[in-house]
Amino acid sequence: MSYLVLARKWRPRSFGELVGQEHVVRALSNALDSGRVHHAFLFTGTRGVGKTTVARILAKALNCEQGVSSRPCGVCSACREIDEGRFIDLNEVDAASRTKVEDTRDLLDNVQYAPARGRYKIYLIDEVHMLSAHSFNALLKTLEEPPPHVKFLLATTDPQKLPITVLSRCLQFHLKRLPPPLITARMAEILAAEGVGYEAPALPLLARAADGSLRDALSLLDQALVFGAGRVSDADVRAMLGSIDRGHVVRLLERLADGDAAGLVAALGQLAEQAPDYDQVLVELAALLERLALVQLVPDSGADGGFDPELLARLAPRFAAEDLQLYYQIALVGRRDLELAPEPGVGFEMTMLRMLAFRPVAAADAPASRATAAPAVASPPAAAPAARSTAAAAPAPPAAGEWQEIIARLDVGGAAQQLAANCVWVGREGDVVRLKLDPRREGLRTPATEERLGQALGRHFGATIRLVIEREEAAVAPAPADTPARREARAAEAELDRARAALDSDPTVRALREKFGATVQADTVKPVR
Repeated sequence: MSYLVLARKWRPRSFGELVGQEHVVRALSNALDSGRVHHAFLFTGTRGVGKTTVARILAKALNCEQGVSSRPCGVCSACREIDEGRFIDLNEVDAASRTKVEDTRDLLDNVQYAPARGRYKIYLIDEVHMLSAHSFNALLKTLEEPPPHVKFLLATTDPQKLPITVLSRCLQFHLKRLPPPLITARMAEILAAEGVGYEAPALPLLARAADGSLRDALSLLDQALVFGAGRVSDADVRAMLGSIDRGHVVRLLERLADGDAAGLVAALGQLAEQAPDYDQVLVELAALLERLALVQLVPDSGADGGFDPELLARLAPRFAAEDLQLYYQIALVGRRDLELAPEPGVGFEMTMLRMLAFRPVAAADAPASRATAAPAVASPPAAAPAARSTAAAAPAPPAAGEWQEIIARLDVGGAAQQLAANCVWVGREGDVVRLKLDPRREGLRTPATEERLGQALGRHFGATIRLVIEREEAAVAPAPADTPARREARAAEAELDRARAALDSDPTVRALREKFGATVQADTVKPVR
């Protein structure tokens, strides 16, 4: 007994069964129901999105014995023969194997004759961009003025290769790549109808691997059924696709959030034991970073990405928004650089260490601080006499500007150092050190980073320190807190302004402007250090 693959068994046989191409269905249905049917249609789009399927349904709608309609009956002899690929008046040609001009002339020899059985003689030419230039010339005249009983249905994955003379004679419909949630839902419907058990997390993996193609997704689903002996499980699909357990990716991000270099290296070692496809790991990492960035802006948007919403809600507050953007960019560049690395594992490890080592410059703070009056430096108030008596052995609180120097001397890095740089000194009373956090950097604050910063301050002051971080209310504060991070951003902006001014006053640059009308691209100017 022969087995019919899912992609063929569940191929749509009517417009109502098509998934994700509503714009095409609407236009074709209106044309069929109103009788305004063009003589040539061009369907474009990536592989497996339904170009040939739409063309076959349109052929049925035009030749159904019940009449031209957007709802062919599906039971008459014409509909059944088209579904089975044996309708005599449907000439289906693969242009990739018939590119010569002689093939095209042979195909069009019988155009002038009336259809043998149907209402229309239909020429369905798949991958039409593969025809030679002479073949297009042979087709052009017939395509422009065909007999009234002829319809041309053309399909291609590469419309840019078609001559403009052909494009101008066709109604063009672009079929969209299908989003993973839509493919996932369709696979779930098919498995339910087939009575096959599956684990829900497995389907989004297949949907993402299909890259917008429902046909590819169903082919992968067939493969997963064979791999899993008739059942689709998350572990089997990951093994089949060479994917890794997302727990490894989550652990990497948790170590990044903590600024824990030793923990990150340990997590990288655990990942290496799985012998993963590192490019795929970066894809998973980038997908999770994108979802976290989206959840920070729209908290209820996490359910559509295939990730556990509780996981996203737990991780999102642990990162600053600009850190997520930087990590995402580093992941993309890391994918590009993997093939240049001595080994993929080394390239991946350096990508992760780059995320740990670099932090984005808070450039957005500089214009804001320049647009307003320079805020007074938040100097810690002098300790009251009573406070001095209770903390006589403790070093004096830092004066104005000294907090930034203390941060530079702390033996701490990563997120804890960033947390300190985005706080201002409030005061110290005995073993309690109080800082005030810039409200825009709330994402840096986690129990782990606070603990690490408190321990570093204790080592610096030579005493046991209890760290208390207060949050400045943006609506109450008269001006943004003048944190070390803000001062560094202002200094960097001032240095950049000086570099731009020096470039503007350079004699060579002035000469280029006067003689050739040259302009300086301000965004590309960088100070030389």
